[in-house]
Amino acid sequence: MFADQARIYIKSGKGGDGHVSFRREKFVANGGPDGGDGGRGGDIIFMIDKGLNTLGDFRHQRKYAASDGEPGGKRRMHGKDGQDLVIKVPEGTIIRDEESGKVIADMSGENERVIVLSGGKGGIGNMHYATSTMQIPKYAKPGQPGRELWVSLELKVIADVGLIGFPSVGKSTLISAVSNARPKIAAYHFTTLNPVLGVVDMGDGEGFVMADIPGIIEGASEGLGLGHEFLRHVERCKLLLHVVDAASTEGRDPLEDIQILNRELVNYSEELAKKPQIIVLNKCDAIVKEEDGEDPVERIRKAVETEDTPVFTISAVTHEGTKELLGYIAGRLKEMPREITVYEPEFVYEIDANGDLPYTVEHPEENLYVVEGPRIEKMLGYTNLDSEKGFQFFQTFLKNTGILKELEAQGIQDGDTVKMYGHQFDYYK
Repeated sequence: MFADQARIYIKSGKGGDGHVSFRREKFVANGGPDGGDGGRGGDIIFMIDKGLNTLGDFRHQRKYAASDGEPGGKRRMHGKDGQDLVIKVPEGTIIRDEESGKVIADMSGENERVIVLSGGKGGIGNMHYATSTMQIPKYAKPGQPGRELWVSLELKVIADVGLIGFPSVGKSTLISAVSNARPKIAAYHFTTLNPVLGVVDMGDGEGFVMADIPGIIEGASEGLGLGHEFLRHVERCKLLLHVVDAASTEGRDPLEDIQILNRELVNYSEELAKKPQIIVLNKCDAIVKEEDGEDPVERIRKAVETEDTPVFTISAVTHEGTKELLGYIAGRLKEMPREITVYEPEFVYEIDANGDLPYTVEHPEENLYVVEGPRIEKMLGYTNLDSEKGFQFFQTFLKNTGILKELEAQGIQDGDTVKMYGHQFDYYK
């Protein structure tokens, strides 16, 4: 079963915690701090796999997590970094944040390998916190948490030319006749259940990629039938080949089919409807002309042909007219930009503002506030609070780090007590 949409949960690795330890060796009575840093958490990386053409693998596995970084050790041992997790997807896969629908990455063009979620940074060991006045730091920084996200994957095939049309008009026969694609062909509706890509070789190293888009029916833009599931695959195509059954072998009016399908394109996307079209009247070898009746080919030409929308008559079975059609397509494509449509990123991962604060503010009892954190402990270690300059520096530090603002947010009043690592202050605004 072809799958061009999926929903998965991804999580990067947590950073390893910094370590608290002190040198304990023979003949070294009071060794200094030697706690090492934690390792970095593993990243979540998406990578294009040219051998994939469906998102079917994601139906069986929905959760993907990179490994955590290892904690630091004694003797300044650095924790091992977590292993990155590489998720392989087909070219043309768009990764979106499920909640907002915003594009995180489009795995197309030069975007062959993209880091979607970075792992958490490893925590710093206590060996970094030693100062001349604080020689026994008993604090190490914990590793940052990993990031997590539910994402939706959407595959939009990448092709120069897209074959569109109602079921059983001969699209599969045409792509098998002019390219290296070999789709299954049968005489009933919806034989093609997934887009088929084929390379058309024009010789001398020239060529283009053609995609057979499954049959679209009336109401497809509103979700009826299978057409709605595949209209997205037309969005990257530079040129649309609108194939119709000129012989009406299914009893349908070819001109009416053209009008209906163009309405579906407009309803789905106005940008899609503006793409250049070529009307291809297939099964011309099966046309039965009545003596008194109007030539069906001429009737269609009069109704739809313009300078920008030419009409070609072909027979995909006998190959009649296909050479002229391919030559025209190749010429039109040379006039168009070679770059494919790549959707720009719109989503920025917002880190929880409370996830990596340099301090914590607690209010354990009335009129008492306790403020702690590695930056505060280190600052108190090298600041002389008994001097005027030192105390002024201390107040500036509290303001710049947002500690005063946080205390006020928690309702501190004049005369309340603030404790910081053995120091005690009375608050006055």
